[in-house]
Amino acid sequence: MRLSIEHITTFEYTTPISEAYTELRLRPLDANGQVCLSFSLRTEPHDEIYGYNDRFGNDVRHFDTIQQHQRLVAASRSEVLTPEQFVSESNLISPLDEFDFLMATNYVPLTSEIQAFAADRCNGRDAYAAVFALMQGVHEVIRYEKGATDVSTTAAEVLSLGRGVCQDFTHLMLAGCRSQGFPARYVSGYLYAHGFSSATHAWVDVYLPGRGWISLDPTHNTEQKSGYVRLAIGRDYADVPPTRGVYVGNAKEKMSVWVSVKAA
Repeated sequence: MRLSIEHITTFEYTTPISEAYTELRLRPLDANGQVCLSFSLRTEPHDEIYGYNDRFGNDVRHFDTIQQHQRLVAASRSEVLTPEQFVSESNLISPLDEFDFLMATNYVPLTSEIQAFAADRCNGRDAYAAVFALMQGVHEVIRYEKGATDVSTTAAEVLSLGRGVCQDFTHLMLAGCRSQGFPARYVSGYLYAHGFSSATHAWVDVYLPGRGWISLDPTHNTEQKSGYVRLAIGRDYADVPPTRGVYVGNAKEKMSVWVSVKAA
């Protein structure tokens, strides 16, 4: 599928600030059957934009606004070809990746409650069936509800609460997989559905020995399909936020995001 994406992030401050450093992960990945055909990024005020690839192969753009301002805009445009099905890049996993994607993190604690939840879904099944059963289990025990959680909510908290958004479904799925010995990584991106999309999304890649990576969306209880656009991968949300930064000043900040994903 060929998709056209616009992503506009606006930062507004209650009083002028003197400096802001911003980091963005907004260029779609060239991996797993996906091809980024074009990407552009502009800022207001205009600043020199730099880039690098992080530890996980994500494209990172960053800029420093050193003039006084009360409003900052970062706007990206992308065009991408997505595969009908996710393509695993390899049937092997490096020792470093295995370590990273099995570890507990602040967002993904491997508590006894999570281990029991995951074991109950996976017990007696082969690895492939187990991770699908776990995905269905996460989908069933968490009700999608905006505002029930925030950006700091952990997998343990969402399991107890039983409500959340795609980030929460993803963190619980990661914790369940890792507690059962399956390396799993966080995926950030977009989901195109019903002719239009206006939000970012999150889901999970799971590594299975001898098979490689598979990509699963516990929020919708399905595998990654052609409507999914991959932006970045990491251990949890902390590795992959589309936008983050710091600023110098005593003002309060308000961030707003507008996203459009359409068929190109």
